[in-house]
Amino acid sequence: MSGPNTSYDPVEVAALDPAAVEQAVDEALAAFAAATTLEELKAARTAHQGDKSALSLANREIGALPPSAKAEAGKRVGAARGRVKAALEERQAQLEADRDARILVEEAVDVTMVPGRRPLGRRHPVDLMGERVADLLVGMGWEIAEGPEVEAEWFNFDALNFDADHPARQMQDTFYIAPQDSGLVLRTHTSPVQARSLLERGVPLYVGCIGRVYRTDDLDATHMPAFHQIEGIAVDKGITMAHLKGTLDRMATELFGEGITTRLRPSFFPFTEPSAEMDLRCFVCRGTDPDCRSCSGTGWIEWGGCGMVNRNVLSACGIDPDVYTGFAFGMGIDRALQFRTGQSDMRELIEGDVRFDAQFGMEI
Repeated sequence: MSGPNTSYDPVEVAALDPAAVEQAVDEALAAFAAATTLEELKAARTAHQGDKSALSLANREIGALPPSAKAEAGKRVGAARGRVKAALEERQAQLEADRDARILVEEAVDVTMVPGRRPLGRRHPVDLMGERVADLLVGMGWEIAEGPEVEAEWFNFDALNFDADHPARQMQDTFYIAPQDSGLVLRTHTSPVQARSLLERGVPLYVGCIGRVYRTDDLDATHMPAFHQIEGIAVDKGITMAHLKGTLDRMATELFGEGITTRLRPSFFPFTEPSAEMDLRCFVCRGTDPDCRSCSGTGWIEWGGCGMVNRNVLSACGIDPDVYTGFAFGMGIDRALQFRTGQSDMRELIEGDVRFDAQFGMEI
């Protein structure tokens, strides 16, 4: 059995050669110095301190040396690895300091500067006006009802006492759902909700309906083929025109301010008798300016139609007209918005310009 190889020279092991160890140190220091970012330094550390790096391989060769050679080789390789580690830590500290300084500059926030906030969206003013009217009716003890926009012709015309040859039934006034004999139309007013409410809820009845209606009108400054209405109907024992006048006066005051009253002018509607057009006292001049552009110097502005519910409408809905009476009214939401805001062109309501909505904020 042979004894230990005491004449083994570690210098003859290539990985432990002093020149090779020194070269590995120099290459590691150069790589660390050349790294300009923490990512590049991480790659250099893997190359010069990883398991496959030259110094790691040299360190593993020490185990194969005889005891007399291990101490000197271990001291030399350990010193080399120490220099590399110190250089890595120093360079990492420098790059981290540079990164922190750069972040302070690049991500600095001027707390005194007005923030460039993204503009908030706005509710459409027509929706806001409709909700305002609904709140007013609810505050008076009324309910809010809804009806379909694609309506049965019976509800839109027959139940409301429109004769079979009434002009409103013609295609030049009404959008019919194809085919023409389908019995369906795009509702021309919110009045069908009157008949639906009487049939579904019975009496006494105090109901308002807000919704979109359709007519074959050309689009211009004062007309739209699709617009919005508010319909109100009250049916109970002892209802008179005085109740109608008081309700309209209250609504006008709430929507347009104190001092705004209404007047009734005789008119005709198939579903009310007697019928009237309701006018508002001019909210601009209060009837004092003969040159007022809003009322053309008359002191009054037309707002909508109203009247006592026709006996035929009550009978068609199973209500005894000898026991119950009622009134109904309807006006345009879009026109009421024009009155409140001074808008002169209805087309501005549907053009979709966000600047138009933004001027109203969240309240009108």
